[in-house]
Amino acid sequence: MPALASHRKPRTRVRTSAPAIGLTTAALASVTLLSTQSAVAAPDPKPSVEDVQKKVDDLYRQAGTATQQYNQAKEASAAQRAKVDALLDDVAKRADKLNDARRTLGTYAAAQYRSGSIAPSATFFLADDPQSYFDQSQLMDRMTSRQQKAITDFRTQQAKAAKKRAEAVRSLETLTTTQATLRTSKQDVQTKLGEARTLLSKLTAEEKARLAEIERKKEAEAKRKAQELAKQQAAAKAEADRKAEEAAKESGSGTGTGTGTGSDSGATTKAEQVLAFARAQIGKPYVWGATGPASYDCSGLTQAAWKAAGVDIPRTTWDQVEIGTRVATADLRPGDLVFFYDDISHVGIYKGDGMMIHAPKPGANVREESIYYMPIYGSVRPA
Repeated sequence: MPALASHRKPRTRVRTSAPAIGLTTAALASVTLLSTQSAVAAPDPKPSVEDVQKKVDDLYRQAGTATQQYNQAKEASAAQRAKVDALLDDVAKRADKLNDARRTLGTYAAAQYRSGSIAPSATFFLADDPQSYFDQSQLMDRMTSRQQKAITDFRTQQAKAAKKRAEAVRSLETLTTTQATLRTSKQDVQTKLGEARTLLSKLTAEEKARLAEIERKKEAEAKRKAQELAKQQAAAKAEADRKAEEAAKESGSGTGTGTGTGSDSGATTKAEQVLAFARAQIGKPYVWGATGPASYDCSGLTQAAWKAAGVDIPRTTWDQVEIGTRVATADLRPGDLVFFYDDISHVGIYKGDGMMIHAPKPGANVREESIYYMPIYGSVRPA
């Protein structure tokens, strides 16, 4: 047995390299896992304060646009509701008329049933007095004419009632659509404002201080531009007065004092009333969709201010910009309306010297501010 043992062929050790392969695989797996974890764990870069400011401003602008859509839908809904109510009242009245016509027909039908029908020749021969027959015949002819009119009236009332019912149904459908738009606009406003609040809530105290500093610089630049406009307007007025005085001297009509027209005087009075009302609202909160007296949105304030001067203007910025006379920024006068952004989502009341009174945005109160705080779209003079 020992001799045989010396002739055995040594076994091949096939597992010699297995540990190396296992270690390599494990290492690769570890590298892959670590890289995956790194990719997952890597946080998104935090936006800068400047980026947050731009995003918040844009969200407030979008909320302003959604507010105007809400105001528009609210007005349309109210108008459509009034129309539907009027149509339903009309339908009810026509139903009464239709029922009256139906009762008249029923009366004639019952009378015919009770009297039965006799041939005219038999009635003539059975009559005690031929003259009485002719009198009765004429009465029946008139009765037949009334019956025909009753039938015609019934059919007419029936057709009109059906037409009004169909119109009322269409108006109700329109009202439903308008109310859906109203709900969507309201949700849109709330969503935008919620996103803005979330962004601001994530700022640290240091970042909030930085944001406030950016706002101060923005306001200072806007005031500087307002002061430049005030100087330009003062110089233009002085030049216009000088030319008017020279023209008055040449014509020998005096200095030109008191030459303003009645329409200019009336417009000035209205503007003073508009500004007096607007100043009285300073400090009241901005609330989207509000028209006073405790709070306002931007177009709610402008509408209320001009109404105080006896002038009715539309509810939304998109409609307000279409009224009156368009004026250039350099030619602005107190009381004029100044609109902002390409989508015309904001409006303020010009008070002079490049400044306005407006209801700015959620979280802010009605205040005076430079018209250059936001990009100007255009301006109008309502009256």
